[in-house]
Amino acid sequence: MPNRLANETSPYLLQHADNPVDWWPWSPEAFTEAREKGLPVLLSIGYSSCHWCHVMAHESFEDEATAALVNEHFVAVKVDREERPDVDAVYMEAVQAATGQGGWPMTVFLTPDAAPFYFGTYFPPEPRHGMPSFTEVLDGVRVAWDERRDEVGEVAERIVRDLAGRSLARGGDGVPGEEELAQALLGLTREYDAARGGFGGAPKFPPSMVLEFLLRHHARTGSEGALQMAADTCEAMARGGIYDQLGGGFARYAVDREWVVPHFEKMLYDNALLCRVYAHLWKATGSDLARRVALDTADFLVRELRTPEGGFASALDADSDDGTGAHVEGAYYVWTPARLAEVLGPEDAAVAAAHFGVTEDGTFEHGSSVLQLPQDSGVADAGRIASITARLLAARDERERPGRDDKVVAAWNGLAIAALAETGALFDRPDLVDRATEAADLLVRVHMDESARLSRTSRDGRAGANAGVLEDYADVAEGFLALASVTGEGAWLEFAGFLLDIVLDRFTGEGGALYDTAHDAEPLIRRPQDPTDNATPSGWTAAAGALLSYAAHTGSEAHRAAAEGALGVVKALGPRAPRFIGWGLAVAEALLDGPREVAVVGAPDDEAFRELRRTALRATAPGAVLAFGAPGGEEFPLLEGRPLVGGAPAAYVCRHFVCDAPVTDPEGLRAKL
Repeated sequence: MPNRLANETSPYLLQHADNPVDWWPWSPEAFTEAREKGLPVLLSIGYSSCHWCHVMAHESFEDEATAALVNEHFVAVKVDREERPDVDAVYMEAVQAATGQGGWPMTVFLTPDAAPFYFGTYFPPEPRHGMPSFTEVLDGVRVAWDERRDEVGEVAERIVRDLAGRSLARGGDGVPGEEELAQALLGLTREYDAARGGFGGAPKFPPSMVLEFLLRHHARTGSEGALQMAADTCEAMARGGIYDQLGGGFARYAVDREWVVPHFEKMLYDNALLCRVYAHLWKATGSDLARRVALDTADFLVRELRTPEGGFASALDADSDDGTGAHVEGAYYVWTPARLAEVLGPEDAAVAAAHFGVTEDGTFEHGSSVLQLPQDSGVADAGRIASITARLLAARDERERPGRDDKVVAAWNGLAIAALAETGALFDRPDLVDRATEAADLLVRVHMDESARLSRTSRDGRAGANAGVLEDYADVAEGFLALASVTGEGAWLEFAGFLLDIVLDRFTGEGGALYDTAHDAEPLIRRPQDPTDNATPSGWTAAAGALLSYAAHTGSEAHRAAAEGALGVVKALGPRAPRFIGWGLAVAEALLDGPREVAVVGAPDDEAFRELRRTALRATAPGAVLAFGAPGGEEFPLLEGRPLVGGAPAAYVCRHFVCDAPVTDPEGLRAKL
């Protein structure tokens, strides 16, 4: 019989709706139940495409005996971390402080007042590798709660006090300058893996935001070292197994240092960020590989993640049926020489094996290989390789596809809008700009209410119940600002302004500090606040970037001052931990560069005007904003007072609305950018 999760919209929660565990969604009613029964709360947090979440569900939450133990002694609460990043952030901070590590599924035991007192992540069904079994953990917590409740309460109170003391009262003192950014670059150089690209050891995550900083730093300073680290890392990832050599798109991370074996789940946010990075790398280098990967990743987003309503789904699972009825990680993606021969015949199979690095021993499990592109093999001409790729992709499409988490997350759709808008504009793909516009329309229609407050998620065109957090406002504003620069439609600038005004009013504290939740959001044991970038830009640094871009578009000193206040934390953290504040460093590069404001005036049907606009779009100037249209266009403040020059289209390059002399030829504009 379905439990209470059957009425939820989250695909992750719905995966647990038929568990014998009597799950509650996160709600006041769940904690009221715990208080009335005098029971502790078992809080389990995960997400739909999480491999180990599925494993623990099958091993423990679907087991009748384990469920009976949970139901008798606990109030069980299940949370989708992607729907409630605020809840996840607060308890993940407690888990990491207590254990030194974190991950999902996250398992936390709480008092009925939501104070945590015992923590963990995945627990196996029997003791394994020094870990207790889940039932042992349940028994231990039950005994402690029944026999030493005062002690448990003291531990919980101490943890809550410690968490409360972690709040950042200020954003920092001053904005990062040349010295801090140079120190950040030096720190990255020390951690750079020169042999394999990327930073640090295994597992290796795509360093999207650090790559954006390196590209912007090169654009501003000419640093060849910064460009080399970015270009070599992008090439290593694009040739590795972390990149889908048949269908495009990146997996979440590689389990090894060489980018060979991925953790196969594909996330919207990774692919949106990387699509944009490769497009920007192309602007800097003209690399054919960067162009191909940017476009193939954009096409993957549209083909695999676009929803019927025009938004973008959150993720694809790592697991799928391997043909025997078993759900196996990577089954959809891996190949053996024999399977290549079944699809291609012996001659083309040999070519494919040499081209994609498929061997008899394999690079993954059970002799299978993850496709790579170790080098341009030269084993066949481009036409033959294209035919082989198309046939393999068609054959793979006949396999059972990985599950898709089809909820639409506002923040990640904002990132996708920015990526598709810019990639479409750079490579003359108006269809990609159209898909970005349709996703933006969905966010306005479904996620924004009449006062511009955002819902975090939607599904099937229906807004979820959870309020947007800071990253939603910031990333959606970022997407709208990118769309405004690409389409010339001022409505997107206006919508971005609505969202950023809410950031200033409801998410901002003293001295430039920002909070992940609005001041009138549901109170948790502490108000979450984290300026560091992880898999995505933090809400803090994303807000700094969007505020700065909006100020460049409009001349608003209030928005610029807020951006500078928020960047104070980058001054403090950038030199010490550059890998964990990459987007903040990228925004700081834009601030040091101005950022430059480009106004292109003229008639849309004038080829000279279109060429100036195309040149401006391809500029590498960090964080540059673009407005284009007829002179004095009311929708864009940058166009006011910018006339044609001798009746011809013209481009104005400005900082703080103070402009250089206008130029009328693309080469002149290119020199200024």
